[in-house]
Amino acid sequence: MITVSNLAIQFGKRVLFQDVNLKFTPGNCYGIIGANGAGKSTFLKALSGDLEPNAGTVTFGPGERLSVLKQDHFAYDECTVLDTVLRGHTVLWEITNEKDALYSKPDFSDADGVKAAELEEKFAELEGWNAESDAANLLSGLGIKEEMHHMMMKDVSGKEKVRILLAQALFGKPDNLLLDEPTNDLDIETVMWLENYLSEFENTVLVVSHDRHFLDSVCTHTVDIDYGEIKLFSGNYNFWYESSQLALRQQQQQNKKAEEKKKELEEFIRRFSANVAKSKQTTSRKKMLEKLNIEEIQPSSRKYPGIIFTPARETGNKILEVNGLSANTDGKILFKSVSFNVEKDDKIVFLSRDPRATTAFFQIINDEQKAGEGTFEWGQTITSAYLPLDNSDFFNTDMNLVDWIAQFSEDTHEVYLKGYLGKMLFSGEEVLKKASVLSGGEKMRCMIARMMLKNANCMVLDSPTNHLDLESIQAFNNTLKNFKGNILMSSHDHEFIQTVCNRVIELTPNGIIDKIMDYDDYIISEDIKELRRKLYK
Repeated sequence: MITVSNLAIQFGKRVLFQDVNLKFTPGNCYGIIGANGAGKSTFLKALSGDLEPNAGTVTFGPGERLSVLKQDHFAYDECTVLDTVLRGHTVLWEITNEKDALYSKPDFSDADGVKAAELEEKFAELEGWNAESDAANLLSGLGIKEEMHHMMMKDVSGKEKVRILLAQALFGKPDNLLLDEPTNDLDIETVMWLENYLSEFENTVLVVSHDRHFLDSVCTHTVDIDYGEIKLFSGNYNFWYESSQLALRQQQQQNKKAEEKKKELEEFIRRFSANVAKSKQTTSRKKMLEKLNIEEIQPSSRKYPGIIFTPARETGNKILEVNGLSANTDGKILFKSVSFNVEKDDKIVFLSRDPRATTAFFQIINDEQKAGEGTFEWGQTITSAYLPLDNSDFFNTDMNLVDWIAQFSEDTHEVYLKGYLGKMLFSGEEVLKKASVLSGGEKMRCMIARMMLKNANCMVLDSPTNHLDLESIQAFNNTLKNFKGNILMSSHDHEFIQTVCNRVIELTPNGIIDKIMDYDDYIISEDIKELRRKLYK
């Protein structure tokens, strides 16, 4: 259990939040949401003790252990992989080392024997005899193979370190667990493993994530950081979003009677509760909404960008023909023998275990990279808008945002251009910012505005949710669900894929898997799992 009392944090004159009074209890998982810069990671640092608050206290239950997902990928370079995980339980690690030091003494005394006996008792209480096997099971569940367990951390890749540090945080089933973006750099299977693990976790979990499907799968409550306040709501992210939007609509309908509003909210809760009960991801143990009060449902003060794609013309029958494409990098085959036709109304997600494969494919069909072999041809009616994975070259300029976006518009009137920037939440003096100083999220919003100007009927999107906050992701997702043209995209966002795409193409070194099916069905299909094993050999 974590109790927060009168917490306040500010940097200079900027107050992030103040007068925060919350209690986080065992058996629940709390998803922390808020716009970029709202203070999500700062709040976690205050809870963990890594940051001293300006006022207030954070307390834990008597004797409770806290575990935090570490962000320093070089802190354990001189340790083995297995030892790095074992270090996650600091008390057990210290007891183990103290015990080993005693037994290695050449002049082992009676007093040492008494001390060793005490340590052995504590070691057994903490299930020390199972520690190595438990740590190994965690590593295996997170995709770190057994042959790597005794390697040095300095010899493993950055993506493997992410998984090892996640195993460290989970090790020993801590009483309180703080996770900041735990799904970063995890593949589909590993994210699903983590979802299942946390759904069964019996202690207290707080998690920051931009992955809405992950938040919906594991969270019983939502912690909203907004305008200097931190509020706690029952329900996962989807419930928070839908209920806040409903409350906002009700607020805008001033003539609606209070009794009608209450009935509408109660009916919404009933419908959502039924969906939760049927959810594969939510365990019956977690009754998210049983104590929810109508008064808890409030409109959000969040601002969502106005992302609107309007194709200038309808697509013809020929969209894109791909014949025998292949790509290599550094002597490694990314994909080969890729042949398919994009059909009218196709919204395709491209997958690969090697993300360089999807990026290479998109660069090839956008004439930014040469294919090793094969050809592709766009239909004459197609206008495509491409959102590349790396947009840094677009922003190596001292132009302000109005001049920057003018490069991509036939209409260069300032009022017209400011309208597009305004839709992307750039207002007032912000439109005169230099393009070179923008944050990652701001750059992505500018790139989306650039795409909107094209009035394209085919969207090519390489990891479109990168750097975006939840509000921008939600707005982007809502727009693409209703887009009238074609979509070719790659993404790590489960919800984005599931709600937008109707076809899956997986690029492998030995061919492709091409299925017209639901993404959820694709990732659980045993037949496809077997096919993937063969193609990735």
